[in-house]
Amino acid sequence: MTAGLRSGQLAAAAGVNIQTLRYYERRGLLPEPSRSLGGHREYGPDAVTVLRIIKAVQRLGFTLDEIDELLAVGSHRGPRPGLRERAQNKIAEVDARIAQLQEVRDALTLVVAAGCSDLAACSCTPGCPIPFTGLLE
Repeated sequence: MTAGLRSGQLAAAAGVNIQTLRYYERRGLLPEPSRSLGGHREYGPDAVTVLRIIKAVQRLGFTLDEIDELLAVGSHRGPRPGLRERAQNKIAEVDARIAQLQEVRDALTLVVAAGCSDLAACSCTPGCPIPFTGLLE
């Protein structure tokens, strides 16, 4: 029987640090590893794949809670929710965020075009492009 990967080996192979590994373990994203006779954690080869999946999906904007639902590690959990549906929902969230960022960019462009160099002076002029009115709502 071959020995599993120890924490440092797994972390290096997956490109994460050991604290991240422990955190994912505590959250249940990574199954609890077996222990060697000396008490060292020994992870199976599939742990590298799970960690790489977690990091890749995080880069796509999924939260750890969403990833937890997508992975559904362990037999005690319910059915796995569909990745396709989750990805479509994430696209809608990203599109909404892009629209918000475009509004911010448009407002900043107006600030630059208006020549605003002093926030206090600019806010007192009637033509100030900074959207102070939305702050009171």
